[in-house]
Amino acid sequence: MADAERSERRTRPAPLLFEPSAAVADPEHFFDLESVEDPAELLARATELTLAFRAATDRAVEFQAVAAAQLADPRRFDRLTSADIALRAEWTEDYAKKMVEFGRELLSGEGAAGGAPAGGR
Repeated sequence: MADAERSERRTRPAPLLFEPSAAVADPEHFFDLESVEDPAELLARATELTLAFRAATDRAVEFQAVAAAQLADPRRFDRLTSADIALRAEWTEDYAKKMVEFGRELLSGEGAAGGAPAGGR
């Protein structure tokens, strides 16, 4: 399957609803899942949230990689080293190098289908 076709087929995550501040203050409260009594409905909603969070995580990692690649760009007078990027993002230096490479792939249009680099956070 071509990369463009794979990107087009990426499913949209379920929208994450922001919780009222009063509900967030309750440590047992999580997107109102604790009030769902029907196990089938609970499974469906929890699965929906899981998929939404995974999609959001993948998307955020892509943005991290793009930012890392931009910060490491040798054409920038203020470019950062992989060690500097690792320190800012709380990564290992090896992971920062992989993220810079992944970000460069994304910026050149080659990435997105392969996913984020594994490990190293």
